Amino acid sequence: MKEAIEKLIENIVEDFRRYEEKSPYGDEARKAERVEEFAKGLEAKEGNKYIKIVSKNPSECVWGFVVNTDNDKKFKRGDILKAAGWAAPARNKPRGNVLDGNFESVLWTGPAYL
Repeated sequence: MKEAIEKLIENIVEDFRRYEEKSPYGDEARKAERVEEFAKGLEAKEGNKYIKIVSKNPSECVWGFVVNTDNDKKFKRGDILKAAGWAAPARNKPRGNVLDGNFESVLWTGPAYL
C-alpha cells in the first residue's frame, strides 16, 4: 500500500505540474518552484480505515481518502474517495483504486468523478 500511495502522490504532483505549465504567471523557474512547494506539502496520514491525503500548500486541506481496510462493506482496499470534510470521505462511489493503478480521476484539486 505504501508504494501505491507514493504513486498516487506522484500523479497528484504531475497533474499540478501540467496545470502550472499552462499558467501565464511566472517564468519557468518560478513555476518549477511552485510545483516543488506543492509536492512538499502533500502528506499521507494513515488511520484505521482510511489513509487521508492532506495538501498543505497553498492552504491546508484534505485532498481525499484511500480505503485502508479489507473489511469495508461498500469499498475495496485501495479505493480513492473524495473528501466529505476534514475527517470523513464521501462514501457515494470510488474514484479509482491505487492498488489497481487506476489514477484516471486524479486531479491536483482532488479526485474527480469518473
